[in-house]
Amino acid sequence: MTTTRPPPARRALLAAMTVACAFVAAASAIAVPARATYGARTTADEPQYLLSAISLAEDGDLDISDELAAQRWRSFHEAPLPEQTRPLEDGRRISPHDPLLPLLLVPGVALGGWIGAKITLVTLAGLMAALLVWTAVRRLDVAPRVAALVVSLLGATVPLAPYGSQVYPELPAALAVTGGVAALLAPLRRGGVVAVFVVCCALPWLGIKYAPVAAVLAAVAVVRMVRDRRAVAAAALLGALVAAGGLYLVVHQVVWTGWTVYASADHFVDSGEFGVVGFTPNYWGRSIRLAGLLTERSFGIAAWQPAWLLAVPALAALARVRPPHWPVLALVLVAGWLNATFVALTMAGWWFPGRQIVVALPAAVLVCAWWLDRHPSARWLFAVAGAAGVVAWVVLAVEASTGRLTLIYDFFATANPLYRAWRAVLPDFMRITSATWWWHAGWIALLAAMAAAGWRGARPVSGGAQPVPVRVAPAPPALR
Repeated sequence: MTTTRPPPARRALLAAMTVACAFVAAASAIAVPARATYGARTTADEPQYLLSAISLAEDGDLDISDELAAQRWRSFHEAPLPEQTRPLEDGRRISPHDPLLPLLLVPGVALGGWIGAKITLVTLAGLMAALLVWTAVRRLDVAPRVAALVVSLLGATVPLAPYGSQVYPELPAALAVTGGVAALLAPLRRGGVVAVFVVCCALPWLGIKYAPVAAVLAAVAVVRMVRDRRAVAAAALLGALVAAGGLYLVVHQVVWTGWTVYASADHFVDSGEFGVVGFTPNYWGRSIRLAGLLTERSFGIAAWQPAWLLAVPALAALARVRPPHWPVLALVLVAGWLNATFVALTMAGWWFPGRQIVVALPAAVLVCAWWLDRHPSARWLFAVAGAAGVVAWVVLAVEASTGRLTLIYDFFATANPLYRAWRAVLPDFMRITSATWWWHAGWIALLAAMAAAGWRGARPVSGGAQPVPVRVAPAPPALR
């Protein structure tokens, strides 16, 4: 009897996807029992998503008034719950959060309560890791072992691993963006257009804050089709997206009584729903987040995973080499970063660091994988920094699970000596002093130097040579 074995290249890809999936899922799962704050397993927006999921599972609607009255939050939030909602005219209480995440959590909540919801997110984290490896290998021609290394180390640490178990829409949004990017890194055929449409529709239903990234994905698809002289298909996609946007607004007017979910929130009664971006935004002050989202000592992602710093030279190299379809990676990352910088109310809210940029980080992971595949000499530095970041997350998750500290309130008090030493050279924007600005200026200069080094070290296509084509394989079933 003979058996059919996959060819070596396919076996290597499957092995890489499996390793990354298992590693990232495990790193996310270790925080399932962690305490968010003292007196709560989940906090801030998490209980609201869980209550909406419970209502959908049991009542088939989003009205959580009966869940609030019955104190259904007690199993995951022992302390009194800030309810966030205001009673609507008909007596309903609708949580001020978009419904796609609660809908995704319904099976998990029905089977296992709040733990089942978190396990659902752990599963999605593993799927995202596998899809990132597939995209890096099949779309960017990255070696499977390099793709597995990069995705595993960046996916198993801050901020992707924490949001692989915390009940927020960040991880599902990142998974959706990964699917959209995978479609747009290849010649845009019918299946890819459908994938982009689904992703662009799903992102606002996970959270209106993801609309800028969805708009970038849609714009790239439309421009690509116009350039390919497929104006009718481009018009059809654009028309379908406009119709989907109109449906979104109508449903929100009916259910939440406003243009966004924030219309049902008790916090924005006086300011109106658009107060969510800030009552008196200081955009010049917010500009410090351009670097601070990366380098701030408590809330910057490089404080917990130094390997994210290598995304800077990698992005500069990408911009110089310009491989096929590269703008989608750069534009997704830029759109997500600018949104977190100038639109988000704060980067240091009642949540774990990096929340506002998780949606764009799949693009950063892919850029790093592409760059490291072409610069073997940098892999050892990435591996060392990445391993330190994984250790930082594991130590923190264990501390939060054993009661030493929590993931939201005092995570920066971790006993990890590597983090405590590293944070000493990073700017502190929680307690601003003159030293803060000196450290900030120094890191801006260092990031600029890293970008310049990445640009100089790249090998652009010159003369009449054509770019090396991206190896394209048939899309997996989820993308067809």
